Amino acid sequence: MRLWQRLAIVLLPLLVLVTALELWMTRHDALEAANAAYDRSLVGALKAIDAGISTASGGLTAELPYSMLEFFELTASGSVYFRVATSDALVELGNADLPLPPRPLEPGVPRFYDARYFGESLRLVAYQRPISADASLNGTSLEQSNTSVIVQVGESTQSRRDFTLRFVRRAALRDGLILVLMVLGAAGTLALALRPLARLAQGVQDRSPEDMTPIPPQDLPADIRPLVSAVNQHMARNQALITQQREFLDDASHQLRTHLTTLQMQVDYARREPNGDLVQQTLQALGTEIARATRSTQQLLALGRSDTAALDFAPLDLSSLLRTVALELLPQARAKQIDFGIQPPAPSHAMAVADAHLMHEALTNLAANAIAYTPAGGTVTLAAAGDELGWSLSVEDNGPGLTEQEQATLGQRFKRGPQAKTAGSGLGLSIARSIAQRHGGALRLQSRESGQGLLALVWWPKPTAHQGGTAGPT
Repeated sequence: MRLWQRLAIVLLPLLVLVTALELWMTRHDALEAANAAYDRSLVGALKAIDAGISTASGGLTAELPYSMLEFFELTASGSVYFRVATSDALVELGNADLPLPPRPLEPGVPRFYDARYFGESLRLVAYQRPISADASLNGTSLEQSNTSVIVQVGESTQSRRDFTLRFVRRAALRDGLILVLMVLGAAGTLALALRPLARLAQGVQDRSPEDMTPIPPQDLPADIRPLVSAVNQHMARNQALITQQREFLDDASHQLRTHLTTLQMQVDYARREPNGDLVQQTLQALGTEIARATRSTQQLLALGRSDTAALDFAPLDLSSLLRTVALELLPQARAKQIDFGIQPPAPSHAMAVADAHLMHEALTNLAANAIAYTPAGGTVTLAAAGDELGWSLSVEDNGPGLTEQEQATLGQRFKRGPQAKTAGSGLGLSIARSIAQRHGGALRLQSRESGQGLLALVWWPKPTAHQGGTAGPT
């Protein structure tokens, strides 16, 4: 779904809701205004009728303002009803049985209410006051009998409804027009706001596949610049990865071509050599070179897997890993009469969480390097450790060691130490460093604390929740 469609789905119902709410409030206000205006007319008619009520003759008389009632009936656009009666119902003028208010009247306080009269909806006002003059009715004093007079005036609500309906219709037309203008304005504003995104998308589409130059953030809204910055960072990482892969392919192809060239030269020499002893020596050298080529190929494949393979975090027994690698490399160590041993971790830290295959590859390469560079009769020790932060695998030897400058440069691909006397690809430390980095850790090369030699250590932290796996006991 496109961005403008998402915004339309959100904005249109909101605008319609706001318009409906505003229309409801307009109707409510119009009804209140109509009631206030018409109710004032009702109170005026009520006071006019009340002013014509007299008890001066000893009875109850009312002089009705017929002209005013006729005018009020015209303005009300409907029937007008009135009633004047005493509270004891002995005297009643006007429309009989006009409905009384639902609650008792308070003397001197007009009361508005709605009622139905012969099927017609009415708006009425009622007023009650005591009779002030000394009058009598049927020989009884009105004051002594606590008689009061009730005046009621009512009108049809049709005129109010018509007025409110006309007002609401005009408001609905006005609000509908405003809603259309708001939708058009929002659409235009949205199109204008999304124009930089369209230009950005077109610019990216027009680029060649090899163009990884950063996207210029100029002339872009501030809200889009973080996205552009993130895209530029992603392209920079991809560019670095592509450069690294290209260098790796160049170095790997050179390394493999060297082995193949050497093999071809040895085969050609063996074909031309008539001396059987020399041919056997050539075949022996050929086998040695094949072993070297095999080792280089395996390391290249291991380096490729360490860079791209998905990590399979699982519980890893560090003690078992040390024993397995030591047994695999024991023949090489014995051939050089090297004291080859292991130092297992404390039982409380023996279980780690890592990719077991990759960690086996890292420790194997570190141990193989140590055996290759340690002189005959030397010592190589494999160790593991753990704490609350993470775990480590280390290989310590008493070989020639490295200077600080060499420690900083070694670990790069196809870089070999100056003490290297045997053929190799210089990938062992690179593989270990890559595996450590894939686990969020690092490869550390440092001199031994006591005596000559080197300590190579792979450290990695405890995995986070999103990496999967469960930590073993610590």
